[in-house]
Amino acid sequence: MKTTIAATIDQHADTFIEISRYIGEHPELGHEEWLASRRLMDELKRHGFEIQNPVLDLPTAFIGTFSSGKPGPVVAFLCEYDALADLGHACGHHIIGTMGIAAAIGLQSVIRETGGTIRVYGTPAEETKGAKVPMSAEGLFDDVDFALMAHPYHTYEKSGESLAMDAIQFEYFGKAAHAAASPYEGVNALDAVLLLFQSINALRQQLQSHVRIHGIIPEGGKAANIIPDYASAQFYVRSSNRPYTDEVVQKVMRCAEGAALQTGCTLKTSNYEFSYDELITNQTLSDLFTKNLIAMGVKEEEIQYGKDHGSVDLGNVSRHCPTIHPYIKVIDEVHLLHTKEFRDLAMKDRAFEGMLLGAKVLANTAYDAIANPDILKAIRDEFKKSLNRA
Repeated sequence: MKTTIAATIDQHADTFIEISRYIGEHPELGHEEWLASRRLMDELKRHGFEIQNPVLDLPTAFIGTFSSGKPGPVVAFLCEYDALADLGHACGHHIIGTMGIAAAIGLQSVIRETGGTIRVYGTPAEETKGAKVPMSAEGLFDDVDFALMAHPYHTYEKSGESLAMDAIQFEYFGKAAHAAASPYEGVNALDAVLLLFQSINALRQQLQSHVRIHGIIPEGGKAANIIPDYASAQFYVRSSNRPYTDEVVQKVMRCAEGAALQTGCTLKTSNYEFSYDELITNQTLSDLFTKNLIAMGVKEEEIQYGKDHGSVDLGNVSRHCPTIHPYIKVIDEVHLLHTKEFRDLAMKDRAFEGMLLGAKVLANTAYDAIANPDILKAIRDEFKKSLNRA
């Protein structure tokens, strides 16, 4: 069966590479991925997948479904295809999206023998307002037996951890005045933002080491001779788990309220992006992926433990079905994600070789879980236990 999977992916390799290259050459921001989503949907449709688009009124989201016609598990492959502002595909989402459909098409070649259903979820805007958040909240993964995706990187990593995250905007409203003639008539909104930063910096000493708080000032006034009547700050607040993230957010909120009180400003807070939960890796499924990766020729000592690389909206999915998020080596030089160097190397032939390898390993992992009831039961049992601990 795995020989058939590999042969199918190899048979369509040129098409997969062309699609990935096309998406890489036409970067689109989150929820604007018109070209990328269309290319992925068209290829799935060409292979007999039924396409739902849009999904939850998200115009660049889609779900592609192929049923074997026999009872069996529901397998989900997740695709991302949004780019970064000013950087393009420096996170390799042109590879992730194509890897997902390639894995699905590979598994399709044997699904009639095993039974079950393949779903491909096209999930826009992972970098900002990730579509996996509302998809999860609306129950679109609740009947999925397990979900798979792999991320390109400069090394191989097992599915590991991510940080829960809230994206919070603080807006301060004061009163404008001439900064030289009558500053005492003003209420300085920028002072409130500066006090917020100072308070958060003082707070860090009392927080656990896995917390990350980082922010910017999108607006701090219009002219130096005018007391700013409006200023804003945007922060990401992250930690290794959702309960502690919620606790830290409340402390940050008190810092913001204190800054408003000290300056006499009015404060407005909002979430400017979706909140992401931490990734709960299904270890049984992760071990199966690692086993298949080794079987494809990767040496065990090359595979590292999955480190924290920030926050992913896949964390929300992992609370609804067993999920993994390993990393596949697609470049041979050490360059981090979200850099021009990674972006450029991720468009080379070497990167597309890694993409095809990742697709085969994803499909083989799904096959093993479908074909072996004991493995599938172990995956489900672990997932139930992980929910009780979360």
